[in-house]
Amino acid sequence: MTQIITIDQLDRAVEVLTNGGLVAFPTETVYGLGADAESSVAVSAVFEAKGRPAGHPLIVHLASASQLDRWAVDIDDRARRLAAEFWPGPLTIIVRRSEVVAPEAVGRRETIGLRVPDHPMTLELLDRFGGGLVGPSANRFGHVSPTAAQHVLDDLDGRIDLVLDGGPARVGLESTIVEVLDGPVTLLRPGGVSVDAIQAFLGEQVVDGRDGQSRAAGMLASHYAPRAPVTVVKSRHEAGLSDTDVVIATEPGEGQEHTIVLGPDAASFAHGLYAALRQADAMGPGRIVIVPPSTGLLLPAILDRLTKSSAPRH
Repeated sequence: MTQIITIDQLDRAVEVLTNGGLVAFPTETVYGLGADAESSVAVSAVFEAKGRPAGHPLIVHLASASQLDRWAVDIDDRARRLAAEFWPGPLTIIVRRSEVVAPEAVGRRETIGLRVPDHPMTLELLDRFGGGLVGPSANRFGHVSPTAAQHVLDDLDGRIDLVLDGGPARVGLESTIVEVLDGPVTLLRPGGVSVDAIQAFLGEQVVDGRDGQSRAAGMLASHYAPRAPVTVVKSRHEAGLSDTDVVIATEPGEGQEHTIVLGPDAASFAHGLYAALRQADAMGPGRIVIVPPSTGLLLPAILDRLTKSSAPRH
């Protein structure tokens, strides 16, 4: 059985990680499944626990931007500037990797995704551990990401050692991922930091690279998916609702359908989306019908996750 622990037992979590074990930890985005990023054995255990394809790269979490040079080489100045501005925070930066990371963690690629999470409990964990932790979402691969400790148990109880309970995730959606190599800065996944904010800070255009080869976390076409089929609509009227549908929307409906209300703004909707998907799925619906907000800085990230959660499964 996997045990939930609190910050008072942080030393126990450090001991488990040091010995190659698996500890789920909270971040501002979602809960991550932590393991020593330098250990091939520990990293392989993450893939096994999640049922994650072996070639799909993991993000490595660091205690501070000062560790960037240990994990990366030939670092573009724009990557350094982004790290200084947005870390700790929901931004993952893909750069050329050093030899420190276990090759299994990056799918044997020459690049690595790095970020510093914005959660005091996990920053203390990382500081005490002293190294980097891989941290894919702490759930079965392809399923709805966890935003609370109980969500982790629902998916991974008995598969991992510990869950560090830091309360509900503040943002509720995974980090933005940008690739910063020789060419233009490229968006691979929208998230908690908007493209507009990145462009304004750098003073240059960010290229959308989401249609390319899957080379970062969350780029597969079908992902973040509950068991029930998901339909995304602009309004209830176009959904053709039935009595077996569960609706997730920013306001209650007038009919008899089951509705989970999130919002009214995009940030509130994002914060509660994954928990609502899990709640709706537990009701055994014929469909989960989602009416997202129409505006907001997090809207691109919301629509990205909903597109993947509603994609056909193969």
